[in-house]
This record gives sequence, structure tokens and C-alpha cells, in this order.
Amino acid sequence: MSKKVQVRFTLHMIAWKATPAPPVGPILWQHGINIGSFVKEFNDKTMETMQAYAGFNVKVPVDITVFVDRSYEMVIHPPLSSDLIKWKAKIKVWSWEPNKNKVATLSKADLEEIIDIKLPVMNTNKRESVLKSLIGTAKSLGIEVK
Repeated sequence: MSKKVQVRFTLHMIAWKATPAPPVGPILWQHGINIGSFVKEFNDKTMETMQAYAGFNVKVPVDITVFVDRSYEMVIHPPLSSDLIKWKAKIKVWSWEPNKNKVATLSKADLEEIIDIKLPVMNTNKRESVLKSLIGTAKSLGIEVK
């Protein structure tokens, strides 16, 4: 028999750097989740898979399901597209005037690597559609795609 679900929600947390500080701690606390064990489990799970992004604050979406007995399940998804683009471009801050000031340049081969990471969680299986989406995101960050 499956457990009864109390609530489901999504947090965007920096991989392997979660702390019980706001906003994460209060959100978990209000749903009765043991904050210390959640933070430790999240950091352990993301430490293994996110080492490639060391030096960048890469946010990952985490779907959390809380059950009535206060147990929980977490599903960690691939990093946000904007963070992957910044990582590939080796920049920490995007352009505040993306149409005027370009801060970096990416090749389509760089975006193809990001597609491999993001495709399983996108709502399409068409690589060309995901490529167009990533190009739009890159342009909005002030990154030129060649």
C-alpha cells in the first residue's frame, strides 16, 4: 500500500551547497521534514553527480513529496539551462544589457552537450527544438551562439 501524500513542491537549490538557512530551512520545517537529514542527503546525492560544475553555483530543481507520516522523497533533476549555459561559457554573471553587451560566445557543439544533459527532462524529444530553446536562453543572458 502506498503512503498518503501530504504535499508536493519543488525547490531550486545550489548543488552540494544546501544549508538549513532561509529559504530552504523554513520551507522544509513548515512541512515537518527533518531539515538536517534532508540537507545532508541532498548534499551527498548532488556531490557525486555535480563535480563537473565545481566552481559554479549550479542550481538544480528538486521535487519533494512529503507524506503524512513526515517521511519524504526527493527527485533531483538536471541543472537549470541558464546555469548550464553560464557554466559552458565560463561566466558567473550574465549581461544586464543582453542586446548591447555580449559577455561570452558559445558554439553549437557546446549547446549539443547541454542538450544531452537536459533532453531527458524536456517536454520534447526533438533535439532541434531544445537547441532553439537553449539559443534563446543564451541570447537572453547576453551570450552569442556561433
